Amino acid sequence: MAHKVFIDGEAGTTGLQIRERLEARADITLVQVDPARRKDADARSEALAEADVAILCLPDDAARETVRLAEPHGTKIIDASTAHRVAEGWVFGFAEMAEGQREAIAAAQFVSNPGCWSTCAIALIRPLVDAGLIDPAAGPAISGVSGYTGGGKGMIAEYESGETNGSFLYGASQGHKHLPEIVKHGLLSAVPVFVPSVGAYAQGMAVAVQLPAMGSEGQAAAEAALRKAYAGERFVSVVEASVHEPRVMPQRLNGTNALELSVHGNPATGAVTLIGVLDNLGKGASGAAVQNLNIMLGCDEAAGLEGAEAAAA
Repeated sequence: MAHKVFIDGEAGTTGLQIRERLEARADITLVQVDPARRKDADARSEALAEADVAILCLPDDAARETVRLAEPHGTKIIDASTAHRVAEGWVFGFAEMAEGQREAIAAAQFVSNPGCWSTCAIALIRPLVDAGLIDPAAGPAISGVSGYTGGGKGMIAEYESGETNGSFLYGASQGHKHLPEIVKHGLLSAVPVFVPSVGAYAQGMAVAVQLPAMGSEGQAAAEAALRKAYAGERFVSVVEASVHEPRVMPQRLNGTNALELSVHGNPATGAVTLIGVLDNLGKGASGAAVQNLNIMLGCDEAAGLEGAEAAAA
């Protein structure tokens, strides 16, 4: 019997991409609400009652409302918003993050999908904290660039209308919405300095974590820690620095659910830069949601993500 899945917010960018990954699958039946009633609480409650799992592609407040609507029905939830990423009772949906995380997702009723920036940052930082190579009380500096789809509906409209046509930095006031999850799930006790940017292209992301004082052997130690953490993973791989030199191309993994990590540095100064590259709409959003759904339903983890492993192989 097919699993029933309701995408609340399927008209948005993430929701549309999740639907594309699911609608051709014989093991999934999509529960849908008449578009004219998509904001009707009663219609959504009926869909939640019918669904085995609901995937929320909504603003934070709307996601919280859907969780309340789902309570009487016991529906399993994957929330792609920021609302529950550090909330008690929610499992963080980054299966490769730590030993036992995949099993926790499989057993969970409530799973929060990670942010795109935080997926890269946590993937790079957490293994080095575990290895004693990053002091959790000295938050590292993080920077990077994302395609404008990472900014959601409003930013997509800006670029597609021509209102905005260049690249820009943002978040310099250090209030980016992904910082709390980076701190918590990166095992940090100090908040990193984080200045992201938006590129004048649709999708693809590259994130850099700066470690200025790793010492002469720091680069090799950092790479060894990352390789140990992600050995055998299907979607996360550690690649040679040469793959991302001399230019890091943020669109390299578009259309995949892959995340590539690499370690770069100057042995003479001991400065090291960790790089993460992913598709902000793939492993950074809809691909991750489908991966979490597969884990929760006991399906092949790559189902609906065909071709998503190729770049990480």
